Amino acid sequence: MKTIDFDYELPPELIAQHPPEKREDARLMVLNRNTGGVEHRQFPELLEYFSRGDLLVLNNARVIPARLHGRRIPTGGKSEILLLNPAADGGWNALVRPARRARPGTEIDFGGGVIGVVRERLQGNIIIDFPGIDDLLPALEEIGYMPLPPYIKRDPHNYPEELRRTDRERYQTVFSKKPGAIAAPTAGLHFTDKFLDAIREKGVKIAHLTLYVGYGTFQPVKTETLEEHLMHEEYYEIDQETAAAINESRERKKEGGEGGRLWLVGTTTVRSLESAADQAGRIIPTTGPTDIFIYPGYRFKLDFNLITNFHLPRSTLIMLVSALAGRDNILNAYQEAITKKYRFYSYGDAMVIR
Repeated sequence: MKTIDFDYELPPELIAQHPPEKREDARLMVLNRNTGGVEHRQFPELLEYFSRGDLLVLNNARVIPARLHGRRIPTGGKSEILLLNPAADGGWNALVRPARRARPGTEIDFGGGVIGVVRERLQGNIIIDFPGIDDLLPALEEIGYMPLPPYIKRDPHNYPEELRRTDRERYQTVFSKKPGAIAAPTAGLHFTDKFLDAIREKGVKIAHLTLYVGYGTFQPVKTETLEEHLMHEEYYEIDQETAAAINESRERKKEGGEGGRLWLVGTTTVRSLESAADQAGRIIPTTGPTDIFIYPGYRFKLDFNLITNFHLPRSTLIMLVSALAGRDNILNAYQEAITKKYRFYSYGDAMVIR
């Protein structure tokens, strides 16, 4: 299957650079996967589609302020670091700019008493240690910046404190709990505590899993065919309680009981559950890495409705939603979203595939 088949032209002005004034102010496109028909709604109207006994599954990964700006010692030259994940033997795997200046032994002062030392250069990244700091996360809250995706433009040298605070709050779901992600599960950004309470009041249960979204989520597929693409690996956790809730919901639906439909929020939730499901579609409690790549031709083990955002061309995410709803349906819906001036990507509007 050709990567170019998942391309589309997006006017740059439709890439949302800031979140809406309120989380729930997003528009909502509702796509019927069987007919390709769409409805144009507002996000709070999503509540109308839920029924008593349904189950909503959210990814509670929390984004860490993983982007650091520092100066090399003793030259004072600037360095920018993006922490990726803890290294197996201590320190952190990271991306660095300028890479040519990050030789082993290079010291970088990030302020706040935090100094990093480049331990090793690997292909494409580095391992950096932070001597004397046992737990880096509290320090990141003081010195770090939210790792916004590259299509959201921020100037690190002209980044007003008010905007920085807004990004810290809004590039994070209200139900985030487990720190470790370097990208937000963006479909969840539209939910508020009040809206989640309204969903519960309607008789819908809510369950959580964790997938620590990595930098690879922003990367387009660069190979000529999908089959050649090497998927990035991400760590996920599904506990016994969530697995039981999903399995119970599936059984209730099979038996014709009330509700029982699964509503998955975001492609990360889909990838986690499809990784953890056995061939019968039963979810097994799981902790570990997944590199599952879902694209057209994939046979889903679960039956679900998906709440998602609009995704980048040639990305693994647009390929996943195309596997669920059909490539032509997705590209036609995206074209209509462009015509109707929807806002795209992380801070943009939402879509439901049902």
